Amino acid sequence: MFPDPRTVRGDIVAFGNDLRVKVLRDAYRHGIFPWPHDDLPMPWFSPRRRAVLIFDELHVGRSLQKIARKTPFTFSIDRAFSRVIAACAEAPRPDQDGTWIEPAIIEAYTALHRAGDAHSVEVWDGEDLVGGVYGVDSGGVFTGESMFYRKPNGSKLALLHLIDHLRERGATWLDCQVMTPHMEALGARLITRTRFLDMLEAAQGKELTLF
Repeated sequence: MFPDPRTVRGDIVAFGNDLRVKVLRDAYRHGIFPWPHDDLPMPWFSPRRRAVLIFDELHVGRSLQKIARKTPFTFSIDRAFSRVIAACAEAPRPDQDGTWIEPAIIEAYTALHRAGDAHSVEVWDGEDLVGGVYGVDSGGVFTGESMFYRKPNGSKLALLHLIDHLRERGATWLDCQVMTPHMEALGARLITRTRFLDMLEAAQGKELTLF
């Protein structure tokens, strides 16, 4: 459905507003994701420099390790996907004007979740949802989309829980898409698009069941 990203010069490989499950699934399996921008038809990206977090390179500071060991929070997977993506859409982003998680994105990824491709991690303080992350299983590699927190470290703990979950199922890395200070602090690094696509294909060949 999309051009081979290896043959495209820029970060954007296509434009189009079709967010059906089969289109999203095909995109993620080929290292492509939609990222809405104002005044443009939906751009589909495969960045020339891709952020990945290799689990053996994960850096968890001492303070976060201590918090993770003693946290009173509990965790779940796919218990409240709709609430997680809605919370991500509502989360303030100091470096952004508004959110790219618009209603069409929420509807599309909720459908992708029902189809078994999109997943969420929830962090709970009792019955209160205080953090979470959601993303897509790209065929044996988890592609992170967004995180949120309502209590300190909620998103960080969600990510650590996700990594433990993925490790138990044979995964060795996750796709961060683009670098952020938070992911860089945890040990994420940038690699070339070609290297990323090679890693994606290799991981898909293992036929891992992540969820």
